[in-house]
Amino acid sequence: MGRKITLGVIQSALTDDAQKNIKRIGELVREAAGKGADVILPSELFEGHYFCKTQDEKNFARAHAWRESPAVIAMAKLAKELGVVIPVSIYEKAGPAYYNTVVMADADGSLLGVYRKSHIPDGPGYQEKFYFRPGDTGFRVWDTKKGRIGVGICWDQWFPEAARAMALQGADVLLYPTAIGSEPHDTSLDTAARWRKAMLGHAVSNVTPVAAANRVGDEGGQVFYGTSFISDQTGEILADMDRTQEGVAVATIDMDEVDRGRAAWGFFRDRRTDLYKPLTASQSEEG
Repeated sequence: MGRKITLGVIQSALTDDAQKNIKRIGELVREAAGKGADVILPSELFEGHYFCKTQDEKNFARAHAWRESPAVIAMAKLAKELGVVIPVSIYEKAGPAYYNTVVMADADGSLLGVYRKSHIPDGPGYQEKFYFRPGDTGFRVWDTKKGRIGVGICWDQWFPEAARAMALQGADVLLYPTAIGSEPHDTSLDTAARWRKAMLGHAVSNVTPVAAANRVGDEGGQVFYGTSFISDQTGEILADMDRTQEGVAVATIDMDEVDRGRAAWGFFRDRRTDLYKPLTASQSEEG
């Protein structure tokens, strides 16, 4: 019998009440596990509304030390009960610093550590640089009981370097918890299609399955467009949801087939690291 990983992504509208949200996400985790999911991905910062659309110092009170986060405690307990892996997205307080963080809960409930979001956006409606330091963990891949899992967070998902870095560390799959939707400065701008295309490109170029979990709903005029999905290693979408649907999507990946395809395509065989110095140069050096 071959090696398989069944992924589940959660898509939900969220209130600004952390306990209600944790309870709701827990119910959806159970639903995904009931459909056979081994690795279940909730969306970014699911404890409350997406607070980064404005700069308000009161929002720093939302943060917790990662081991003390109510979301982490609840999801780790659920991971152990159901025997599933859950990457848990939280607002982390680490001493005087604040991060946008994923805590990896393994299928026995153990906490494997943190990944802190590397790329921090700053623009109308997404003013994250006010709230988060750039991550200091580097890109991470975890050896979980269900496979090697790489996780980026929202804005990370647009960067091919992040996906490649996790693939080079041996990620079986790439997961992206997300909070993205309307652009307050330009109501005609709809990024949903290109959001998907960027990640599907990562799947193709790394021969690696990709899954993304977004929120839905109207949060004070900022409308989140959902369209969460699971794709295989060829960029074909195996399961997805629309712009308003709440629930779970589940799909099974044949990792033996992924491994064969990755070797056959030769992307990692034919890499030319001797030519890639411009990728690590600053923009001033490029000039």
